[in-house]
Amino acid sequence: MTVTSRKSWLSLFLLSMTILILAACGNTNEESTETEGAEGSNDAPAEETYTVEHAMGSTEITGTPEKVVILTNEGTEALLSMGVTPVGAVQSWLGDPWYEHITDKMTNVEVVGTESEVNVEAIAALKPDLIIGNKLRQEKIYEQLKAIAPTVFSETLKGEWQDNFKLYAKALNREDEGQKVTDDFEARISEIKETAGDKVNQEVSVVRFMAGKTRIYYKDSFSGVILEKLGFARPAVLEEVFSDNPEDLFAREVGKEVIPKMDGDILFYFTYAPPGDTEATKTEEEWTNDPLWKNLEVVKAEKAYKVDDAIWNTAGGVLAANLLLDDIEAKLAE
Repeated sequence: MTVTSRKSWLSLFLLSMTILILAACGNTNEESTETEGAEGSNDAPAEETYTVEHAMGSTEITGTPEKVVILTNEGTEALLSMGVTPVGAVQSWLGDPWYEHITDKMTNVEVVGTESEVNVEAIAALKPDLIIGNKLRQEKIYEQLKAIAPTVFSETLKGEWQDNFKLYAKALNREDEGQKVTDDFEARISEIKETAGDKVNQEVSVVRFMAGKTRIYYKDSFSGVILEKLGFARPAVLEEVFSDNPEDLFAREVGKEVIPKMDGDILFYFTYAPPGDTEATKTEEEWTNDPLWKNLEVVKAEKAYKVDDAIWNTAGGVLAANLLLDDIEAKLAE
């Protein structure tokens, strides 16, 4: 083969290889484009945005909140019952910093003040995606809170915890879980009524001792709502105590002259004594050693029971409500 022939053959070979390489690159680019197009078509759908109507207006929330700050004691119990551990919560009224019955569920939860004195800076530092509070307690700082994250407020704090509970479930985007919690509670109420039979046809008094004062709790209190659900009545003479304002059936502060009107078939009493408070315990001792108290038929029948203040009043949430039912079941079984 001549030199000229060899050069021609080599040029032809190189040209052929160049064409093959360029073709391969073209196929690779097409496959890459096709792959990218396929991946783009499988993008996850945008998260759901929903609106919650509440005591301060309406709030839009996107997705299911994961970092939640809760600013009421009963709200903390609502979250826990639905499987949500808050990133921040207000301190329990009793306990250090949490009620004994929720301590094991509050690991790594930051304290953000109390219901009456919220630490806004601590909340902001947690970078929450939802804040739940209460108009009665925190109306003045609502604007500050909603500047941090979507904020939902319940209206007030009374005996019927289930009203607020439904709002919290909606805000958390966990209405199904919330419905199960309330259904289970109502089923338990029905079961206790059926098991107790005539034992719920009794008159029940509820008394609370505090530092230097004593209260009778009535139908619109936390314990009062539950007792009424179970079918218990309240001593008829208490209607006189609450006749000054029949629209307010929560509680009344009373003097010892009212002790005879506390009588009933069963009496539950509890004492609000935060750490370091000895005055409330003195109030309890003074009243329960008074001749008027000792002369109550319910006391003489040994049906005056001391119960836990956190469970019967202060906590005010669904977990406490179920523990309250435990107390009632135990006492009815005696």
